[in-house]
Amino acid sequence: MASGSRPLRLAHIDAEKDFSGGEVQVFLLLEGLRALGHEVLLLCQPRSRSEAAARARAIPVRTVRMASDLDLGAVTGLKRELEGFRPDLVHLHTGRATWLGGLAARMLSIPAITTRRMDRPIRRGWRQRVIYGPLVARAVAISPAVREALLAGGVAPEKVSVIHSAVDRLALEPRAGREATRRALEAGDGTIVLLVLASLVRRKGLDVLLDALALARTRTRELDPRSGEARALLLWIAGEGPEREALEAQAERLGLAGRVRFLGRRDDAADLLAACDVFVLPSRREGLGVSALEAMAARRPVVGSRVGGLAEAVVDGRTGLLVAPEDPAALAEALLRLAGDRDLRLRLGDAGPGRLSEGFLASQMVADYEKLYRSVLEERREP
Repeated sequence: MASGSRPLRLAHIDAEKDFSGGEVQVFLLLEGLRALGHEVLLLCQPRSRSEAAARARAIPVRTVRMASDLDLGAVTGLKRELEGFRPDLVHLHTGRATWLGGLAARMLSIPAITTRRMDRPIRRGWRQRVIYGPLVARAVAISPAVREALLAGGVAPEKVSVIHSAVDRLALEPRAGREATRRALEAGDGTIVLLVLASLVRRKGLDVLLDALALARTRTRELDPRSGEARALLLWIAGEGPEREALEAQAERLGLAGRVRFLGRRDDAADLLAACDVFVLPSRREGLGVSALEAMAARRPVVGSRVGGLAEAVVDGRTGLLVAPEDPAALAEALLRLAGDRDLRLRLGDAGPGRLSEGFLASQMVADYEKLYRSVLEERREP
C-alpha cells in the first residue's frame, strides 16, 4: 500500500450462482486486496458457489437473492447490506450485479465501478445510458477487445479503463504427478493429450474442436498409418454446461468416443494442465480467456482462436498457435503440427510465464484496481 494511504472498505457484488472464470478473478482480487490491508465484503447469491468459496476462504460474505434484473427486493437488500458495511466504493462484477448493485449504490451516493468480461456488443438504449452514466464511475474492460465493445456501445472513452484478467502462478502448482494423473485418466505413453477447461456452451467452439479432431485423426492415418498409436490424440474436456449432451452425441457420431473424455466439473485444473501436452481454446468469442493464461502459467502451448482478448493474450508463434474461429481444418492442422513436434511444444510452453509477466499476474491486476479505486475516490473529493 502506498505510504500514507489509508486502507479502503470495498464491497464486491456478484450475482452468479455458478462459479466460472469471472468468479476466479473476483476471488483473486478479494484475496489480493485483503493482503494489502483493505477490508472487503462479498455480496452474492444465497447457496451459490461463490458463497461457499468465500466461507471456505474466510472472506466476509453476505447473501442477497438477485432473482432477475427486475427484482426490486434485491435492490432493497443490497442497499441494506451496503448501509451496514459503509464501503468507500462498490465493485460490480456481473451484468445483473451492475444493474441491481449500481442502483443500490447510487441511492446511497457510494461510488461504483463495474468490470465487463465479455466482448459481445452492448445493446444501446436507456438502460445502457443509465448504467454507464450515473450508476458507475468507471467501466473496466479485461482486454482491449472488450474496451472496443464498450466504446462501440456508446460508453464514453474517459469512463473506460483496461485491466487484464490474471492468474496466480502459486495457485497452479499441481498436487499429483503428471504420470499419476495420466494413468488415472488412461492416457497411454505415446498419446498426445489435448485439454480444454471451459464451460460447455456454444461460445467456446467445442463442436468445432470435435470436427477438427476427426479431421486430424483422418489426416494422421493418411500421412503414416503406422504412426497411429504414437501420434494418437486424446481430448480431455473438463467442464459442465448445456451443450454437453449435444457434444457427446457429436463425438459418438464422428467415431471419437474412444478419443474424447468428458471429465465434468473438476477442481484439479493444475494437475490436468501438468498432465496434458497441448491446451486448446477454440472459442467463437472470448473476452480474454483466463484458462489460456493458466495454461501458459503451466508452460503448456495454447492452440486458440484469433478472437477478442484471446488473440492478445496468446502470442502466435511465441506462446501458442492461433487459427481462425470456426475453421476445423486450420485447427486440425495446428493440433497435428504440435503433436508431431515436441521441440515446438516445449518452446511455446516455456515462453508462457514470460508472457504472463507482461501484465497478466494477479499482483499486477490487484495493484491496478487499487490505483483505480483511489483515483475514483480522489475525483469525488475534488470540488
